[in-house]
Amino acid sequence: MSRTVGAHTADPCPRCFVEAVRLGEPTTVGGRGVVRYLCDRCAHAWTRPVEDDLDVHDIVRVDLPDATIYGDVWQVDADRVQVRGAGGEWLRWVERWRVIIY
Repeated sequence: MSRTVGAHTADPCPRCFVEAVRLGEPTTVGGRGVVRYLCDRCAHAWTRPVEDDLDVHDIVRVDLPDATIYGDVWQVDADRVQVRGAGGEWLRWVERWRVIIY
């Protein structure tokens, strides 16, 4: 289960279950875009696919270098997504690989 740590969301490592903020890095595996993560404690590496089925109004989480934000998808481009904050409070374009469907 993820938990809030300051301005970020910490996720557990699938192997050792230590929660930490891991921003990941984009890469490809077998021609598909993925985000690669590495646990600083046990050195376990894992990936998640880059979301390719995003639709307007999907609720998402976005892991940014300065914070984790939550909102809904407002627009979708090939390599970026516009996310809208609760009640239309803000709009922000982010790279698609940073977006996780909730």
